[in-house]
Amino acid sequence: MVTVAKNMVDTLAASGVERVYGIPGDSLNGFTDALRESGIEWVHVRHEEAAAFAASAEAALTGELAVCVGSCGPGNLHLINGLFDAQRSRVPVLAIAAHIPTSEIGSGYFQETHPQELFRECSVYVEYAADPIQMPRILRTAMQAALAQRGVAVVVIPGDVALAEAVDDTVTAVKASSPKVVPSDDELKHAADLLNDAKKITILAGAGAEGAHDQVIALADQLGAPIVHTLRSKQFIEYDNPFDVGMTGLLGFASGYRAMENCDTLLMLGTDFPYRPFLPDQAQVIQVDLRGEHLGRRIPLELGLVGDVGNTVDALLPLLKHQRNRSHLKESLTHYTKTRAKLDDLATPRKDNQALHPQYIAKLIDEVAADDAVFIPDVGSPVIWAARYLKMNGKRKVIGSFIHGSMANALPQAVGVASAYPGRQVVALSGDGGVEMLLGELLTLVQNKLPVKVVVFNNSSLNFVELEMKASGFVTTATGLENPDLAGIARAAGLKGFHVDSSDNLEQVLAEAFAYDGPALIDVVTERQELTIPPSVKLEQAKGFALYAMRTLLSGRGDELVDLTKANARQIF
Repeated sequence: MVTVAKNMVDTLAASGVERVYGIPGDSLNGFTDALRESGIEWVHVRHEEAAAFAASAEAALTGELAVCVGSCGPGNLHLINGLFDAQRSRVPVLAIAAHIPTSEIGSGYFQETHPQELFRECSVYVEYAADPIQMPRILRTAMQAALAQRGVAVVVIPGDVALAEAVDDTVTAVKASSPKVVPSDDELKHAADLLNDAKKITILAGAGAEGAHDQVIALADQLGAPIVHTLRSKQFIEYDNPFDVGMTGLLGFASGYRAMENCDTLLMLGTDFPYRPFLPDQAQVIQVDLRGEHLGRRIPLELGLVGDVGNTVDALLPLLKHQRNRSHLKESLTHYTKTRAKLDDLATPRKDNQALHPQYIAKLIDEVAADDAVFIPDVGSPVIWAARYLKMNGKRKVIGSFIHGSMANALPQAVGVASAYPGRQVVALSGDGGVEMLLGELLTLVQNKLPVKVVVFNNSSLNFVELEMKASGFVTTATGLENPDLAGIARAAGLKGFHVDSSDNLEQVLAEAFAYDGPALIDVVTERQELTIPPSVKLEQAKGFALYAMRTLLSGRGDELVDLTKANARQIF
């Protein structure tokens, strides 16, 4: 007998799915049993949230459909945070959410929830299969929706339906398509007229520029335009780019901010950059995006174009004049050179056993890591150091929870990347708060023999939250962490564990850990009071920091201000 679950698994296998992330449960028994001889790998995690994050990371790097599963009630409910990340990152993920027995739905049964309602906000498609006759059409529709709309699709199916005999056992291979989308000739001419008349153009390139590196570089050369990149486009645009002036935004630095503030025309390519205060007030804005609903939702536009970046730039280039006045470009590049030098000067070792500057840790990670490493920073301060100090080269990748902004993303996303790319170096840049939130996934690395390298920036605090408090004038409260011996915990779990409390041996430890043929955790004591200065310090932030200092003194914690001054003196003087 071919069960509904068996048909589902056969359809996934025919569509190229190679692994499924999850935790088993009785409502999933039909599905997990069907996996046994399917050729699809079962990647057992310790928490369903990690399963969804792992699938999100796999889909982000491969561009193909990734799959996670959850048993009824709490099991699939745990998926929701990782699925929000996948949905907001626009990557194709299929979640199979098992449900309680059909006969018990609506009775307040043990572990009963309503998954089709719970997952509606974090999906492009969610449907409940109440009867075998609905399958496999619902599954095919879900897979197609995830691939075509690049988002999350959820199939809710009770365990008894999955175990029932299939009414239709057709197996179909569902594959992604790659349409060519280009604006109309009139729209392209309008864009060319605006750009040809502009004097100071800056390009802001986002994740939509993936695969269009050469076209964007050619466009910048034609327009004499500096290129500012977002964090998500760092891996696609930063390398081999003589027009790069860095990032802007909360994680960026002064040169990127200045190149955008000083332009008269901003050309946004494949970006839905959300931080309105970092977009120019006076410039005319042209935006190119594959999703028309993104046009103009961050800033008013002079012109919005629906199209993929590569093909749109190819069509636009022949219409553009070569910009002879390169003064804006030269000034932006000069400013970037100075800004980059200042950032590099901050990545210095410390004497004796002082807590390490995080900039120095990130710099050495960049130097020791492989040429094709995948870096995954935790949300919080590790993202800042990754953005500023990891160098891309066309082979390296950097992914994370850059839009959803969830804590604890690095370790579970590393599970997905290492599963999809065996043998490739995967480096998780974890905060101590982040790694401890899903600490059980260290066991996932060991059980699945995934040689991930986890570098923990251990500052005994929720550090980015502290920075936000200081900038808003609050005395830091409830952010301290009483951390255990993380290297010891790693060793007990079966990883290679290292503890670093001195700059002198960091490089040697990183080299040994990265060369180790297995999972390793490097726990690095990191300066808690390190400040990150945004590219433009607003008056409110300056007032907020002064208020924080005054309140801290009045609360009897003046020693904290002394430590902060010592840690950051090199940024001030």
